[in-house]
Amino acid sequence: MVDLVMLLALALLVAGVVGSVVPLVPAGPLSVAGVLVYYSFAPPSSPSLGVGWVAAFVIVGLVAFAVEHLGGALASKAGGAETTTMVFAGVASLALFLVLGPLGIVVGTAVAVVGAELYAGKEPMEAARAAGYTVAGLLASSLAQFVLTLSILGGFVLFVFVI
Repeated sequence: MVDLVMLLALALLVAGVVGSVVPLVPAGPLSVAGVLVYYSFAPPSSPSLGVGWVAAFVIVGLVAFAVEHLGGALASKAGGAETTTMVFAGVASLALFLVLGPLGIVVGTAVAVVGAELYAGKEPMEAARAAGYTVAGLLASSLAQFVLTLSILGGFVLFVFVI
């Protein structure tokens, strides 16, 4: 039983790390699910994760989830983009993802932000700045999400297998 539970937990944790770089995959929740599966279903004879570590992993997973969904939007606002621009960019990036794959997210977001900001009456340099901040935020949030989910996997392996 412990082998099946351990395999499922590790599979979910690895899926969380992989999902951090694959668009539209909820990396943080997958990582949290891996920890919770192990904590909930591992037999008493298996190595134990304390409640404190489980809580810490859940918090890190929730932060990863928040970073995934708020990183681009917060960067967009920091770059001076309008709120409606952020919404339009999200819709455009999703639509272009379906056509061009991951590149569509980056290109679609940049083009949508520039177009929406120009339409809102901003100068071309302001629109380009907002697009640059937005794309940088998207990429940085992916990197942060990767590091956070990798830390959950690493911590889990450390506390279950090593310590």
